[in-house]
Amino acid sequence: MRPLALEGAWEIVPEVHADERGAFLECFRPDLLAEVTGRRFEVLQGSMSTSARGVVRGIHFADVPPGQAKFVTCVRGAVFDVVVDLRTGSPTFGRRQAVRLDDTRRTALLIEEGLGHAFCALTDDAQMLYLCSETYAPQREHVVQALDPQLGIPWPVAAPAQSPRDAAAPHLADALAKGLLPSYEAARKHSGNSGHGV
Repeated sequence: MRPLALEGAWEIVPEVHADERGAFLECFRPDLLAEVTGRRFEVLQGSMSTSARGVVRGIHFADVPPGQAKFVTCVRGAVFDVVVDLRTGSPTFGRRQAVRLDDTRRTALLIEEGLGHAFCALTDDAQMLYLCSETYAPQREHVVQALDPQLGIPWPVAAPAQSPRDAAAPHLADALAKGLLPSYEAARKHSGNSGHGV
């Protein structure tokens, strides 16, 4: 488990035990996550999505408090997964980091409240699993335009396909002006940490 360049995001690379019969791995260990982050990750909802090659979902985030921390992994196919710092006042506000998630390495990401999440499906029928710290609440959910030039995310497809909601999402500057973005201090206070923890 290693921290990403954005505070509050970690990459988890499991040990995969493989032989001629197949493979086995521990895909979720909240006790080990707590050792690194200082906070136990309680799962209140599990969700899955399936996407065709070239589909871009996100950048999704929730109001803080309570926010919604996420443990995400790709259980079939491969995705180009992106974490974006949407926390106003954060030293890395507006920065992003991408990680490949696939069904070979079985890497996962742990994403703290206040950070945005998006991905692009690299294969047909790419299937994502999300374990969330809060249940879905439409009135608290928001989206920032994944194709915003200010963010400059290097999506690995020529013509990304988006849902109508994602396609109509405001750019980062507009979301900031409208007061939609969570604050860095609120996110840190809510997660009960001083720089670590989910």
